[in-house]
Amino acid sequence: MRIIIIGAGEVGSNIAEGLADDHDVVVVDTDSERIESLTYSLDVLAIEGDGTTRSTLEEAGVEEADMVIASTDRDETNIVVCGAAKTLDDPFTISRVKDTTLLRTWEHAEGAFGVDFMVCTNLHTAQTIVKIASLPGAHDVDTFGGGLVQMAEFEVESDSPIAGETVAEADRYESLTFAALFRNGDVVIPTGETVIEPNDAIVVIGSSESVRGFASSLTPAPTLEDANEIVIVGGSEIGYQTARIFEEEGLSPRLIEQNHERARELAERLPNTLVLESDATDIDFLVREHVDESDIVVAALDSDEKNLLVSLLAKRIGVERTIGIVEYGEYVDLFETVGIDVAVNPRLVTSEEITRFTRARRTENVAMLESDRAEVLEIEVDQDSLLCGNRIRDVISKLPDGVVIGAITRDDELITPRGETVVDAGDHVVVFVETDVLGDVSDAL
Repeated sequence: MRIIIIGAGEVGSNIAEGLADDHDVVVVDTDSERIESLTYSLDVLAIEGDGTTRSTLEEAGVEEADMVIASTDRDETNIVVCGAAKTLDDPFTISRVKDTTLLRTWEHAEGAFGVDFMVCTNLHTAQTIVKIASLPGAHDVDTFGGGLVQMAEFEVESDSPIAGETVAEADRYESLTFAALFRNGDVVIPTGETVIEPNDAIVVIGSSESVRGFASSLTPAPTLEDANEIVIVGGSEIGYQTARIFEEEGLSPRLIEQNHERARELAERLPNTLVLESDATDIDFLVREHVDESDIVVAALDSDEKNLLVSLLAKRIGVERTIGIVEYGEYVDLFETVGIDVAVNPRLVTSEEITRFTRARRTENVAMLESDRAEVLEIEVDQDSLLCGNRIRDVISKLPDGVVIGAITRDDELITPRGETVVDAGDHVVVFVETDVLGDVSDAL
């Protein structure tokens, strides 16, 4: 598939990296330094030019393109790119936007702006925060099989009850599969004898009840359903959308916003959220308002430094769990090391959502892990699949290393896969796959 990406910033570069191995990718940007960097780092055609113009789009080969992805930092530019591409040919167009109102307009008019699929950074980031908050200790969460199957990734701390245990010893849940460990930059496909080490990241797939039970065994922090107090710091659009989604979950968060007019506006728009007008970096205020009794604090201020400061203050006064917005991707690991339990980078979650959408067109659902080092796929098995009518044990022996069958759903029931399990046509199978072997596995399954 020929894919044109307009915008070579953090989002566009990540998308290009995720798609370059399997597709013919062209990247366009006005910044010559970005173009030169991509030319040497990725197997893509990099073109310097303005993606909103006919001449640049024609140079990029829009008439032969299957897809155009507009991923610049300007909403208006991205929409113009999609509209311009549609005037020259009929590629599938994807636009990244930040403004939620543009998304709502597009949702109510099919094909509006010449956009076939739209990803809203602010909304998707808020949805990611709420998903992560739903499981204590989780760094990544996704659902499959119509909600019957859940995938989650957890960091194993040195004092974790499973640190030093074998996978067989840690597997105390009936419908749970230990899919993989991420260790020192490597992906480890575990056996029952594999020892779980401190600082491993562990990926599990199974029923929601089993995944929640496993999460609870790792940390005493409450699940979202049990959380008594959630505090959102910052009335940014991400902060507002996060509060709104928490409200939809039946929760009543508190939101702290320093600007008087913005605080008043949010109080009117969020009927089940208590909006407090104050400076959240004032530790006396945090103590006075009993923020120390919160189960979760979400830092959604307008700078990475402020979000780190708020998270550190929250931890100091005794908050169980902090989730912070980190705009610069290179800060994510650093901030998680020094103070934020989970750092969410809006650009990264946006690029992953766009990349997974391009791949999900061939599958039912896709989740990307550890900056696309591995994926979890949901596949509906047909008669041509290697899985159909065969035992999992026999299928795995014919596939490359780096594949784990995590769960099967059949007739709205969850089946925990074992070596002797036979897969039928029409089953939905959730599979963990290392990205290096993704193409071969997708073709076989």
